[in-house]
Amino acid sequence: MESISVFDMLKIGLGPSSSHTLGPWRAAGRWIEKLKSNHHFESINEISVDLYGSLSLTGKGHATDIAIMLGLSGHDPITFPVANIDSEINSITSDERISLNGERKLPFIPKDHIRYNRNFLEFHPNGITFRAILNDGRRISETYFSIGGGFVVQKERKRAKLKREKFERFPFPVSKAVELLIHCTAEKKSISEIVLENERSLRSDSDIDKGLQAIWDVMLDSMYVGCHTQGRLPGGLNVERRAFDMHKSLIGTAKYTNPIEWITAIRSTEVKFRQILKWVSCFAISVNEVNASLGRVVTAPTNGSAGVIPAVLMYYLVIENHNANFNHIRAFLLVAGEIGSLFKKGATISAAMGGCQAEIGVSSAMAAGALTELMGGSPEQVQMASEIAMEHHLGLTCDPIGGLVQIPCIERNAMGAIKAINACEMALDRDPSHAKVPLDKVIATMWETAKDMGSKYKETSEGGLAVHVNLSDC
Repeated sequence: MESISVFDMLKIGLGPSSSHTLGPWRAAGRWIEKLKSNHHFESINEISVDLYGSLSLTGKGHATDIAIMLGLSGHDPITFPVANIDSEINSITSDERISLNGERKLPFIPKDHIRYNRNFLEFHPNGITFRAILNDGRRISETYFSIGGGFVVQKERKRAKLKREKFERFPFPVSKAVELLIHCTAEKKSISEIVLENERSLRSDSDIDKGLQAIWDVMLDSMYVGCHTQGRLPGGLNVERRAFDMHKSLIGTAKYTNPIEWITAIRSTEVKFRQILKWVSCFAISVNEVNASLGRVVTAPTNGSAGVIPAVLMYYLVIENHNANFNHIRAFLLVAGEIGSLFKKGATISAAMGGCQAEIGVSSAMAAGALTELMGGSPEQVQMASEIAMEHHLGLTCDPIGGLVQIPCIERNAMGAIKAINACEMALDRDPSHAKVPLDKVIATMWETAKDMGSKYKETSEGGLAVHVNLSDC
């Protein structure tokens, strides 16, 4: 079993897709590393890229081509300025040249050098092959697979040994939910405390806190930006941003000048049931509107589901606990990351493998469990909440209209967040010893459902809403 850190499950990057944008971007960087280690980098005369399966079928709508070009140019998805994307891509397109890793100018015509192949490779639906012709005429290539959540692997999984070694060093290794409960019981610790001990085997407390603070800062900023940005989303669906108007009607005349003051301002607003529903939906939608416009978000566990966890954590901060501090944020993110890792180990977080249950379903389960711990729930109740959330997302398909991460993706984040909060409340009101469906069972069921689901419902835009609603209808 491989080690999975909270920082593997929650990653900062650019939208709109973790598997189709962040993954290919990171794969390009991985390929450059290999070219250099094999001493081929200086001998390259020409490069090209082949996309396969889901990456090909919905790549245009997911900005896969843009991500590949930015990755080949040597840019970092964590730090590259969003405002510079258009100028960088326009420069490559107009010059018909790309600066490989910012070091070597090579001929590159996007429409010719990025090829879309409808066939699927065997290992995973999201296949990408980087090819190069060397000065001596030799042709070399490397194939990578974007397996969801920004994770990138090669078929032989060369990095898996290191991951296994780290897993064995964990003081509390966990491959199944039941093992997590055993550790919690034996150590008399909460889930977040167990996860923190595992993280401490990888990095210092200060690095953990710094990393989690950076993740929360991006989550908060994406909500803030989304709630204060008007206009239409790119891509051709002509989707009007909704978070701006939702937020305007909710915030009223409250005054603030930055995201931190904004939290205080929200706490002063009316909090009847309808307003709470609207606030949570607004938070989730705002993040995914930023994501849909190639903005910076946190993959949680994917970009398509990036709005659920920030929305539920924000709900806790502005509705449930006005005295909350970083300790609460840290615990929430640690629990969320651990729940997400259980799904990755036992099933999938890739919509191309399991439909939207693997994205919104998993994110809702992560958020439900994390909220339950902050609300005073036991480890057993945390897992019950996660199970309830996933149970009611089983079978959810991934059928994005036009291959864009907009319809139905954005609204689904709001629904996933609301379900997470409801699952938390249901779990808190029950004795977990009476639970009929343990978390491990629902994870196994989700994986079986994923394998039974037809490929047209797995991020290919070949079924569901994607074929019944056309771009011309919008």
